Amino acid sequence: MRVPRRCGFRHKLDAFSAQTYNAPIIAARGQRVAIFRPQNRHQEKTGMIGVQDLRKGVTFEFEGNIYRVLQYEHIKTGRGGATIRIKARDLRSGATIDRTFPSGNRVQDIRLDHATVQYLYHEDDMYTFMDLETYDQPMLTADVLGDAINYLKPEMTLDVVSYEGKPIDIELPTTVDMEVTYTEPGFAGDTATGATKTAELETGLKVQVPLFVNVGDMIRVDTRSGAYVTRV
Repeated sequence: MRVPRRCGFRHKLDAFSAQTYNAPIIAARGQRVAIFRPQNRHQEKTGMIGVQDLRKGVTFEFEGNIYRVLQYEHIKTGRGGATIRIKARDLRSGATIDRTFPSGNRVQDIRLDHATVQYLYHEDDMYTFMDLETYDQPMLTADVLGDAINYLKPEMTLDVVSYEGKPIDIELPTTVDMEVTYTEPGFAGDTATGATKTAELETGLKVQVPLFVNVGDMIRVDTRSGAYVTRV
């Protein structure tokens, strides 16, 4: 099939359109064709979101800091107005803030990178992990990890969260099994009661457990609330 010749202006326009929209162009016979492919660029910042869309667990950037929402409250005011009150943790410093926004305000939405890692050890307040794919060893301080250190056991697998190539947080599994290292002795028949007692676990975490739980037992703990789930 004969291909009609294109004028120079039209051909330049097609090439410009292809480069702009990452689409191939069709050239006349004997001409070399440049095909522009979409580029898969990593972008951490994805746009602005309304504060009314913030929820527990959502991460956002505000005034140059990266926050994760811990608590969210929508408060109605007079004449149809509303304010958004949140408690959030600074993922770089570990500090917790309380902030109230007028409904309709916007903050920077961001995208975080996740990598599966294994927890190795800690020295003083520095906790070391190993990326199971690259074998890199990212480190985070106790201040940044916060209460998560109560659930870290050597060789456990979890996710490290990074922003712009720097690790800033971890994501724990929903539950963790840990050994009871100290608690008051239990007694036969205690399973029928609803009473609880304090137990100290291998990481130093203290939880309320049923009376029948003893030293040496393995129990499952919810990492979101720190609550006893079951004996395993």
